[in-house]
This record gives sequence, structure tokens and C-alpha cells, in this order.
Amino acid sequence: MVKPKVEPELKRVHPQAAGIDIGASEHWVSIPSELDPEPVRKFSCFTADLYAIAQWLKSRGITTVVMESTGVYWIPLFQILETSGLEVRLVNAHFVKTVPGRKSDVLDCQWLQKLHSYGLLSGSFRPDDQICVFRSYIRQRDSLTKSASVHIQRMQKALTQMNVQLHRVVSDITGVTGMAIIRAIVAGERDPQQLAALKDPRAKRSTAEIAAALVGDYRVEHLFVLKQELNVNRAANAFRIAAQSLANSRTALGGFYRRIRSRSGAPIAITATAHKLARIFYHLWTTGEDFVAAGVDAYEQQYQQRIVKHLKQRAKQMGFDLVPEPTVN
Repeated sequence: MVKPKVEPELKRVHPQAAGIDIGASEHWVSIPSELDPEPVRKFSCFTADLYAIAQWLKSRGITTVVMESTGVYWIPLFQILETSGLEVRLVNAHFVKTVPGRKSDVLDCQWLQKLHSYGLLSGSFRPDDQICVFRSYIRQRDSLTKSASVHIQRMQKALTQMNVQLHRVVSDITGVTGMAIIRAIVAGERDPQQLAALKDPRAKRSTAEIAAALVGDYRVEHLFVLKQELNVNRAANAFRIAAQSLANSRTALGGFYRRIRSRSGAPIAITATAHKLARIFYHLWTTGEDFVAAGVDAYEQQYQQRIVKHLKQRAKQMGFDLVPEPTVN
């Protein structure tokens, strides 16, 4: 008589394991029943509750925790538990559901805890903390780039619908020449020659070529779209808000804003100052230099020096010398 083969019983490789069912508004946590008379508990998703989860697990001797990768809701709890010194494993929810043998009355957190205690779950790859930080910055940069590209595409579409062939005479409509022309169009300029005269001296195409591409059917609805897309850019709005806050600032930027406002009005002053802020930000970002704020007195002195230099050049061109008036004591 052949004796039936006896299957060896599974041994728990992680006797002090916990399972967590991640949710958007609440988390269910399960630990071995012999460690606590209330082995399954529900916690809210607020930060204080996440720290309470870590404290409860550590007080019951838990050393390793497993959770499902549900959206992005797992990230705060994962980081808090890992910082508390617990080993945290992240598993794919699909893999957990394909493991047979689950009873209908077992909660997700209990099933996770049981599988993990027997060593049946393998954690997903989670890079080092520094890599996670770097990856977050890269993802944010990618999101901003994609967001900006959407606005550019809509601007291009509005120009094409008006048969303004700007993209055929400039390499990038968001470059110096392209943006100068688009801003002028939005401001109301329609003369192709006047628009073409705004080109950067470094532009390869001639003024006549650019002017020919700017003869279009400037319809109101397409101009509205062009203006909207030029303005709903978030960075541009942020710089405009910052520029408007400089109205009473005793800084060089404040002096610049007030000088433009007195000459051309507040809207143009806000745009010009926002452009100046954007250029300063770009310079600091690309060079890594520190920003040194100049006072309004220093700005006024530099501005007067520029005016005097310009007057001397004009006087020399006309055959005159600019002589300062003697100081009267």
C-alpha cells in the first residue's frame, strides 16, 4: 500500500509582519493576532494618523510591512514608515489578487499580512531616497515642458488659421523675434512692415521676407485665442504678479517699474518688469549665481549715467560736445 505524500506545512518567515490596505481616505492595517487583541485597525489618511500607524506597529514589535501600490496614496505612508526604521515592501495589486486560497471574509490587509508572513510576496523596485528626489524634479520639469508646449501649439494654430506664416520665417516662434511680433499683434499692430521691424538683428531672414509672411486675415476670434494662450501661461502670470508687487518697492526693480509706468502706463510697465524678472531668473538659474538686489538710489544713478552717455553719443554724431554745467557752491 502506497502511503499518501504529506505536504510540508508552510513556515512563517516573517512572524512580525504587517499588511496595509491603502485607500484614498483611510488605511486598514493588520498585524498577527498574537501581538495585539485588536489586530486589525482603521486609520485616517492625515499625517498625524500616518505617524500613529508607525508608532503602533513599532510598539507591537513589527519589523516588516507590506502594502499595495495604489495610485500615489502609498507614498506618504511609505516614507514615514521607512523613516521610522521599518522595512517596507511595495507590491503590485494585480499580483496579490492572483494568489489562490483567499477566503471571502478576509480583509485585504489581512490577506497581505498573511502572504507576507509566509514570504510569498516580492517587493517592487524602490530606488534610493536621493534618486526619488531627483526623479521628482525631472518629472516636474517634464510636466512643465509639456504644459508649455501645449500653449505654443495653440498659438501656432491661431496664427495658421489667420494665415500668418510666422513659423516659416523664424526658427522658433517663442524666440526673441517671434515673441516680439506676437506681442505686437496682440497689442493691435497689423502693419507687416512695422511688425517685421521688430525682428532681432541676429535674425537670418530679411525684413521684407518677414513682412511678407505677416500679411494675414486677422480675425477677432483667432486673435482672442492667441491672446489667451500668450497670457494663461503660469510662469508668465507669476512674473506679472511679482512685477505688480514692485509698485512701491525701494529697489532697482521698483524704480524700473515706476519709470515705465510714468511713461507708458501700468499694463506696459507690468509686462516690461515681468520680462525683466524672467530674464534675471533665467540668468540665475543657468549660472547658479546669487541675486544681489540694488537699491533704488543705485538704479537712478545708473539710469542717469545711461542718459548722459546717450546724450554724449548723439551730440558727437551732430558735431557737438556735451559739457556739464559748473557746480555752483
